Amino acid sequence: MEKEVKDLTLLLLYLTSWKDEPPFEEMRRSWKGYRFETLDELTDEDFIRGSTRSKSVYLTEEGIKEAEKLMQKYLGKGHFS
Repeated sequence: MEKEVKDLTLLLLYLTSWKDEPPFEEMRRSWKGYRFETLDELTDEDFIRGSTRSKSVYLTEEGIKEAEKLMQKYLGKGHFS
């Protein structure tokens, strides 16, 4: 069940993210209102990054790719484009 919790947390981070344009590149940010242990695991896998003091995280390129795969797995084809 822990794998599914981690998968769905990453998917929710992606689905609720927005595009932020800092000075150098565009990033997808999301609020980090999820279990700290799960967020730590996603950080360790380099799917998300962010400061422990920040209220949001940003998804890495790998995190976005993984979230898009999870969208297909859990939501099926044709839900989003």
